Amino acid sequence: MASASERSYTRRDTVMFSVCLALSLVALFSPSAWGLGLAASLRQTVLAPLVWLQVQAEEGRTSRERLRAITVERDSAAYLAQGLPSLLAENERLRQVLGLSKRLSSPYVAAEVLHQAQATDGRTLLLSAGSRQGVAAFDPVIAPDGLIGVVLNTAARTSIVMTWAHPEFRVSAFTVNGNAAGVVAPSSTGEGALEFRGVPYRDSVPVGTLVLSSGLGGVYPKGIPVGTVTGVVKEQAGWERVYRLQPSANPGSAAHVLILVAPSGDVSRAFPSDSALNAQRLDSLERVRRADSVAQAAQAAKAERAESLAARRDTARARTRAAARPDSVKARPDSAARRAAGDSAR
Repeated sequence: MASASERSYTRRDTVMFSVCLALSLVALFSPSAWGLGLAASLRQTVLAPLVWLQVQAEEGRTSRERLRAITVERDSAAYLAQGLPSLLAENERLRQVLGLSKRLSSPYVAAEVLHQAQATDGRTLLLSAGSRQGVAAFDPVIAPDGLIGVVLNTAARTSIVMTWAHPEFRVSAFTVNGNAAGVVAPSSTGEGALEFRGVPYRDSVPVGTLVLSSGLGGVYPKGIPVGTVTGVVKEQAGWERVYRLQPSANPGSAAHVLILVAPSGDVSRAFPSDSALNAQRLDSLERVRRADSVAQAAQAAKAERAESLAARRDTARARTRAAARPDSVKARPDSAARRAAGDSAR
């Protein structure tokens, strides 16, 4: 037989079941307004912690999604910002090449510098124009800054260029003022510079002078900037001087070049008109020296100002000391009067 406690549990369960059944029937057949009000009251009282947890979980999920979206946008913006300077530089180079092509009077072929994965990348270049575009061997290659090199051999759609860094590169050149002439060749020290060789010892070339191609030999036309004199490499007394040149054009940074198909005449007008003026001006080294002299003068003026301020302070201190001395001077006559009175008393 079941005990009294088991019977009470059974009755309690029955009562609770009946109550729940009645409440469910009431909720089922009651108006919708009653149900909505009851649900709202339950959410505000009993289910308030659960509702708060649900809101926090939803906010966390949306925050993570927003953070992910913001991170993606930031990364894309940073990637675009990193590529923007290169795009601006490329556009500037293209504008310079376009301006050079407009100023040229001789026929030319525009070409793009392609990637060449070889050990001689710094000495030769691979261009995107070949024999089908009319390019042939020994055609000079120029950039907006100056001479790049000469075409070695061509294929149907490509060509290989020997730059001025190649050991076999030579070009006959002269100074912009016409005072000296010689041959430009790569530096024997391998410093990425050029040498202006064969200049007579009596013809001195000042630093900052622009050196142009002379047109002798029939390969390079006259007037292409080759480099700027930066100093003397060596000299033989009574015979010749060898000058160091800073190249005008850098093959490593060239992306688009022009190939002169039938070079002839003087092409110096195609390059910036102020090249002669720039050649006669002081080069960057002398400008640095001038800036250093200005800085030294400023430092000297500052030192003089500091010395004058120190002198003023010393004079001010001396004046304060002199202003304080009359009291002691006044005190001295009193002591002298006392001594005189003592002597008279004696």
